Amino acid sequence: MELKDSAYSPEQLQELLGQFVVEEREFSFKPLHIGLINDTFLVCDGDTPMYILQRINHTVFSNVGGLMNNVSSALQALRASDYSEIQLIKTVDGSYFTKAALGYWRLMSFIADSTTYNTTTVKETAFEAGRVVGKFHLLLEDQDLLKYTDTIPRFHDLTLREQQFAMAIANADPLKLKTAKEHIAFAKETLNTLKGIAIDALKPRVCHNDTKLNNILFSKQTGKGLCLIDLDTIMKGYFFYDFGDAIRTVVNTAPEDEKQLDKICFKEYLFIAFAEGLASNPTFLSRAELESLPMGAVFMPFIHGLRALTDYLENNRYYKVAYENQNLDRCISLFDFSKKALDKIPFMETELQRLFPEID
Repeated sequence: MELKDSAYSPEQLQELLGQFVVEEREFSFKPLHIGLINDTFLVCDGDTPMYILQRINHTVFSNVGGLMNNVSSALQALRASDYSEIQLIKTVDGSYFTKAALGYWRLMSFIADSTTYNTTTVKETAFEAGRVVGKFHLLLEDQDLLKYTDTIPRFHDLTLREQQFAMAIANADPLKLKTAKEHIAFAKETLNTLKGIAIDALKPRVCHNDTKLNNILFSKQTGKGLCLIDLDTIMKGYFFYDFGDAIRTVVNTAPEDEKQLDKICFKEYLFIAFAEGLASNPTFLSRAELESLPMGAVFMPFIHGLRALTDYLENNRYYKVAYENQNLDRCISLFDFSKKALDKIPFMETELQRLFPEID
């Protein structure tokens, strides 16, 4: 039986599964249409989910060994009574991934009775998202940064993204430049605004670097946050990256490529709930880090929007798209949220100061 909407047959996936240390039996496979980069399958024993089988996109992540070293190092530290453990299943030769004719693959444990949300209107969900992001950083706070490879070098580097954007403009189709004229102008203006973030005063940390809401697992039974998933971008960064990326998807109840801009919002009660969840952990932030967070809520949607705009101008080379202008729609939506987050800077500053009064 062929897998619907999959480039791989059950026989191919079963053969790949045989490269890992799992019980020999016939498993079934269900494509999971999550994320924009990797190919992901739920591996089931009958009706029971057992594992997550994933092809690592070698085009995006050229250093697969470094990536898997980052993931395995982080997972060894991400263990706590209030943080669910994900296990990497080793291959028969003791590695954490296998290279086959079909590419690079890994196998991970499946966390039962878990779910994800693309958006939320529930303050308890926002609180748990904040708590999980904070717990992730607490558990990794003492990690040796030298052990971690930059899986996507300069991933959130504004200078690099500005250079790529300029090159895309120089080589873009004139019709695309005309279509995106207004958004190109906003990008140039906002790039100058964001250069004011004092990154040199911030502590480098091991960051997730992609903490959107649907990269957080929640318990179906209790609603509690369980852990962060989609760990390919674990590497060095700054806390405002993870804070800002979470905020852009927690406080906005519209999808990333929402075309009706009046549906894009910044829900203050969800921001407060997320920040309260973050503050429920022992304090680990410095004063400089705390002060960077409001602008981080502008920076992260903007840089994602800039990357989407750049990819649109480069004919959709990076992100998977369902239709030709989807990257432009992503850009417009993300830029609109950046504008709304800019308007909320005083509100965010006040609430963060209230919730973290002990930070010197």
